[in-house]
Amino acid sequence: MLAKRIIPCLDVKDGRVVKGTNFINILDAGDPVECAKAYNAQGADEVVFLDITASHEKRKTICNIVSRTAEEVFIPLTVGGGIATVADMKAVLRSGADKISVNSAAIKDPSIIRNGADAFGSQCIVLACDVKRSGDRYTVYVNGGRIDTGLDALTWIRTAAKLGAGEILLTSMDADGTKNGYDNFITKTVAEYVNVPIIASGGAGKLQDFYDVLTVGAADAALAASLFHYGTYTVRQVKDFLSANNVPVRL
Repeated sequence: MLAKRIIPCLDVKDGRVVKGTNFINILDAGDPVECAKAYNAQGADEVVFLDITASHEKRKTICNIVSRTAEEVFIPLTVGGGIATVADMKAVLRSGADKISVNSAAIKDPSIIRNGADAFGSQCIVLACDVKRSGDRYTVYVNGGRIDTGLDALTWIRTAAKLGAGEILLTSMDADGTKNGYDNFITKTVAEYVNVPIIASGGAGKLQDFYDVLTVGAADAALAASLFHYGTYTVRQVKDFLSANNVPVRL
């Protein structure tokens, strides 16, 4: 079995790391480069940067942050937020990112997934999908969780995988920031629906939550933010717990 990955997520706004609950109530959580360095030292497998207020000027900000981070951190960096063209992807990759995360832009123009995969390889293209339960199904949200597209999550994720997305970053908006555990149901459902790795996001609050989503939820990786940012646990503590409970991780 491949080692499961533990991935801190850094939501970046105006050059600072921030974190909220259910996509609102935003609080400052520190300098992104220093945060990434700390997670690298703790044994994180990757780091995700999400530029949550992406515009032309903010794009320059995030590229600068990625460049500075890549000089000091030697684990894969995934960057998303406001990436709408292959040229945007190229600029971020040239700054030092290893992967590109697309969300709203891919729904507006799905061909960006295929074009990005053709240009840089599927391993570079991560579909970020923010989902929320709606009755007996899950729908996809865009614009930082503000707009319900009405798209069925499973249908969209399968389409994206066929277009060339090499990984799915699946965020449960219902669970995000609550610390009540990941949504293992939708995570497992997606994992069984597509043949690409799934990164589970939204809801980590205790060590058992990581174990549950990587076993019951069948995720390939678990992403967390506030739990790490505010020192509830270190990445190493999470990995030690998983290893002690027979979940393969890189120590």
